[in-house]
Amino acid sequence: MTGLLEGRVALVTGASSGNGRAIARLFADHGARVVLADLSEAPREGGETTAALIEAAHPGRARFVRSDVSRVADLEAAVGAAESWGGLDVMVNNAGILLKEPILEATEATFDRMIDVNVRSVLFGSQAAARVMVPRGRGVILNMGSIAGMRGTGGFSHYNMTKGAVRLLSYALADELGPHGIRVNVVAPGIMRTLMNVEDDPVIGTPQGEGYLPMIPLRRWGEPEEVAKACLYLASDLASYVTGATHVVDGGYLRI
Repeated sequence: MTGLLEGRVALVTGASSGNGRAIARLFADHGARVVLADLSEAPREGGETTAALIEAAHPGRARFVRSDVSRVADLEAAVGAAESWGGLDVMVNNAGILLKEPILEATEATFDRMIDVNVRSVLFGSQAAARVMVPRGRGVILNMGSIAGMRGTGGFSHYNMTKGAVRLLSYALADELGPHGIRVNVVAPGIMRTLMNVEDDPVIGTPQGEGYLPMIPLRRWGEPEEVAKACLYLASDLASYVTGATHVVDGGYLRI
């Protein structure tokens, strides 16, 4: 059976681990050639490792590019790497960080870093992608949001703010780029089994985290592969009339 992304080229930022790794691998499974952009070759699981996993299963379908997504030049270079493969079809702005600070202790440094990685990268990553998609009259941009961008949680003001910004930015881009044949959507994960939720700001495996489970109708944590499946749907022609939407993957936690 032909894959849903056969013959297409995708760029995934933050592809070294978690949701980004799962997205890149699933896209390759469905026929895409994937450029993996990440800050370092081997942060924890590693961008090079992700590329090697894909190459082992699908030779010629993965390329790693070192990229600091807070730098516009790096984003443009990553898009250029995709263009060298024949043209960028799908842009996934997945890279993001969570720096937790109570509002009374919030610092400018934390604010600036969260804006740079979580918002600036999405805006300018989308811009770089749109500049090569508009002349062709087609393309898909997927931006990684979060249920944290849909409701406020004490202690997470920076993160809530940035993910809320991603959501509204995406809606504006969908309106602006739709006439050019470019679809823009948001994927909003809930509590997924990623390094962010296991190590960076531990939720899974903690007493506090276990308190969330009764609020999730499916009574379990989400897996990165489930986020990847939502992205695959939105990137494919199955979602050809879907744009300006938020696809929530949270086990029913928000129930909206």
